[in-house]
Amino acid sequence: MFIMEWETVIGLEVHAQLQTRSKIFSGSSTAYGAEPNTQASLIDLGYPGMLPVLNKEAVRMAVKLGLAIGAKVSERSVFARKNYFYPDLPKGYQISQYELPVVYEGSMDIELDDGSTKTIGVTRAHLEEDAGKSLHEGFETMTGIDLNRAGTPLLEIVSEPDLRSPKEAVAYMKKLHSLVRYLEICDGNMQEGSFRCDANVSVRPKGQKEFGTRTEIKNVNSFRFVEKAIEYEVERQIDLLESGGTVVQETRLYDPGKGETRSMRTKEEANDYRYFPDPDLLPLEIESSFVETVRADLPELPDEKKARFQGDYGLNAYDAGVLTATREMGDFYEAVVKASGGDPKLAANWVMGDFSGFMNKDGVELEAAPVTAEGLAGLIKRIEDKTISGKIAKDVFEAMWNGEGDADTIIDKKGLKQITDSSAIEPIIDEVIANNPEQLEQYRAGKDKLFGFFVGQVMKASKGKANPQQVNELLKKKL
Repeated sequence: MFIMEWETVIGLEVHAQLQTRSKIFSGSSTAYGAEPNTQASLIDLGYPGMLPVLNKEAVRMAVKLGLAIGAKVSERSVFARKNYFYPDLPKGYQISQYELPVVYEGSMDIELDDGSTKTIGVTRAHLEEDAGKSLHEGFETMTGIDLNRAGTPLLEIVSEPDLRSPKEAVAYMKKLHSLVRYLEICDGNMQEGSFRCDANVSVRPKGQKEFGTRTEIKNVNSFRFVEKAIEYEVERQIDLLESGGTVVQETRLYDPGKGETRSMRTKEEANDYRYFPDPDLLPLEIESSFVETVRADLPELPDEKKARFQGDYGLNAYDAGVLTATREMGDFYEAVVKASGGDPKLAANWVMGDFSGFMNKDGVELEAAPVTAEGLAGLIKRIEDKTISGKIAKDVFEAMWNGEGDADTIIDKKGLKQITDSSAIEPIIDEVIANNPEQLEQYRAGKDKLFGFFVGQVMKASKGKANPQQVNELLKKKL
């Protein structure tokens, strides 16, 4: 029996909301959370006689992204009108870019599960304005329209159809999310819609060169939902084709509650939008001097920082990847290493372990964490000079997190200094051995694993204060 093998083909269109203070063609504020319809000017609403003026900062941010992905920056690009009717599109068209985008032909490397890397082409990144927002909640017989978001600057980053699995799509999206935050051009807040994507998905028989009919999953705003939506859509298309049906080119929405995609509307072709150059906006000409100024302002990028962390601090690829996932975490780690002056690996373990664990548990962002880089460095110093053991350090860190003071204050106040005096440790060992004659006999009869039992008993009797290394050495002699 012949079983058809299918190949998945995925391309992502990621919309990154640019962190400008005003909109792309007007002076209206882009601040999030304002009362509905309080941040939409006559320009945003397309009133007659109101002419758009391009926000130079949005152009700078677009060029910044282009340089970071090794793309070409257009010397001349054009804004076009994308015509369609939707209730939250007040002008009846969206100002976007079509044939001549500001950035084109770039690429990004993503890491696969097997540790290898794959290069994903970036077709283009173009500037456009966002639409408003339709509000359905709280209305029984009508839909509310909030036009605050109308005119907010977006950078739409379109990948080549190079992705072959939902996991690859998530890896690409995470890499791009990290990059736009490093560049400080987008806050990456997916809950607020600042970073979202449309996923174009199709399947084809393995070995076939022609693409299958694709569907577009619209406005997915979490990494988990991107993976789940694509998984469902791939399975749906394969089931449809294997049962003799055909895939319809359409736009679909992902319902996270049901874990499925559903049809929204038939997918338009480019000519349906009747693109034409916007007569109110002159072609955008970008001088090479402007590009070089932006290039000089580029920060150290994630891949560069990861390679440096491996070289400078002797970290493995995994640890370096975790610590450079965000610019803030990388800076925090380096501050800890510098302030502690100690083992970079020990600092990495604490930043990735207890520190990140407490942040996740309490749901706080790095900048709001109650333990500073200098505070964590102070704790690490006390571990390295053997004032406290690694185990006691965990209790000290929790007290620091709860606002009880710095490491030295807590250690002194709670009497947690490690016992390093052999003459103080020996009596504890003698007492443990005397209280466990049966285990002593078994150990001396060759049951070596009981050594750990004795270590545990001594540490328990010393309330965790005895220096573990000394406990091990003294126990070996005594036993």
